[in-house]
Amino acid sequence: MADTQQVDAKADRKAAKLAKQITAFSKAHGGAEGQVAYIGQHGARIALVGEDGNWGNLVAPTYEIAQKAVEKSGLTVHEDFDGEFAAKVKTGRYEWSRMAGIQVGGPSND
Repeated sequence: MADTQQVDAKADRKAAKLAKQITAFSKAHGGAEGQVAYIGQHGARIALVGEDGNWGNLVAPTYEIAQKAVEKSGLTVHEDFDGEFAAKVKTGRYEWSRMAGIQVGGPSND
């Protein structure tokens, strides 16, 4: 039983740390929304989009910890990363050049 308590305490600490990072991102960008996606053995990705269009990602070791983190932070969570939510993301020249480079077989040299 002690092992279960240690695992739960560790998970709670990780969720609290992620929640703090989510809250900091939200404050820095005038508010934020997010989406949680399972990424296999690596856990879950928390995609964040600020009201100013800036974006970022956090990775939680499990989907459950990611869910706890967004609940603790009060983040508005979307089921999917599409539609109006995805349209809020602002991308710059760097992102477009990276995406174009990947499409044609490598990074852009400009």
